[in-house]
Amino acid sequence: MDSGGWSRRRFVGALAGGAAAAALPSCDDAPAPTTTAAPVPEPSAGPSRGARRPSGPRPLHLGTYTSVEGGGKGIGLAAYDPATGRITAVGTITGVGDPSYLAIHPDRRTLYAVDERDDGAVSAVRLSDRKVLGSRSTGGAAPCHLSVHPGGRWLLSANYGSGSVAVHPIDASGTLGERTALVRHSAPAPGPGQEGPHAHQFVTSPDGRHVLAVDLGTDTVYTYRLDDKAGTLTEVARARTRPGAGPRHLTFHPGGRYAYLANEVDNTVAVCSYDGASGRVSVGEAQSTGTGEGTNYPAQLLVTANGRFAYLANRGHNSLTRYAVEADGARLRLLDTVPVGGDFPRQIAFSPEGTLLFAANQKSSTVTVFHVDEANGELRRAGESFRSPVAVCALPL
Repeated sequence: MDSGGWSRRRFVGALAGGAAAAALPSCDDAPAPTTTAAPVPEPSAGPSRGARRPSGPRPLHLGTYTSVEGGGKGIGLAAYDPATGRITAVGTITGVGDPSYLAIHPDRRTLYAVDERDDGAVSAVRLSDRKVLGSRSTGGAAPCHLSVHPGGRWLLSANYGSGSVAVHPIDASGTLGERTALVRHSAPAPGPGQEGPHAHQFVTSPDGRHVLAVDLGTDTVYTYRLDDKAGTLTEVARARTRPGAGPRHLTFHPGGRYAYLANEVDNTVAVCSYDGASGRVSVGEAQSTGTGEGTNYPAQLLVTANGRFAYLANRGHNSLTRYAVEADGARLRLLDTVPVGGDFPRQIAFSPEGTLLFAANQKSSTVTVFHVDEANGELRRAGESFRSPVAVCALPL
């Protein structure tokens, strides 16, 4: 494990969590993994992006670190107004340690969280009563990302500290089984300034044929085939970025033929092509984030459902870069940057309809919300920021 790299990624700015004086109300500090907070509306199959906005409040789940000063007590619970973007605190699900990244099951009944610690784990939470259904070891250190395979039977997670990816089965109740696969990125050699591999993301391609792991430490995107019966992984391709890029997150265009890579270390983005038959990814030329000189640490890219615009979270510049997506996804054109209204935007997410964009700002312990203009992609702040302790993930449902 490269503990030095993990500490930089995890704790940079975390002590500023003291700014979270107005923390979400905790249910209690007891070890029982339950909550007595007022209920959030149960998630159900919602409309696709572009559909008419729902009229009632919607649930918002918030990731944090529980083991740092000023951090949260567990998974934050809130509700947001889909018309105004206003967020209201509801409570906290306790019993999950350092839940820094969250994902929802396709049936919207179960929430999954990483436990980003030396002895990494993933946890499942049933949303109907917010009961923690248990945790399973990821077999690695500091898991920082997870996603659910579209079929709903497998949970994919990335261990940043040890540079490995893991697979866990999901049963009919949403509960996690014992790990079925663990692959450490032992090759190629680490990139400039890196002491080892650092898996930062593990996602499924839009066609469902392959799962892809982005590794910051080895400057590589790995493509695997997931055995849908056994839950095992077979590597089928590798794509190298330029040395020292430090790839962090890959986001696909809705057309499925192209994806966009945020490179944390060299402050660039790249357009990638994806071949569904072979699983091969080809990384294009590095492009500007529009943030100028200085340390920036770009975090994550989002693409609108209509495939016309993309947004990049810039943690050093404290902004969101807006790109026009052209040539059916093959090209990004930088339009502008917009102040994020917080400090160190670690993660961004769209509401299910795509009309709102949420930014989780780690150092300022806030979540900012923007209205998204479907026609021109412009972002407009939706009121004041919401206070949330060491906010590192916002998951609107």
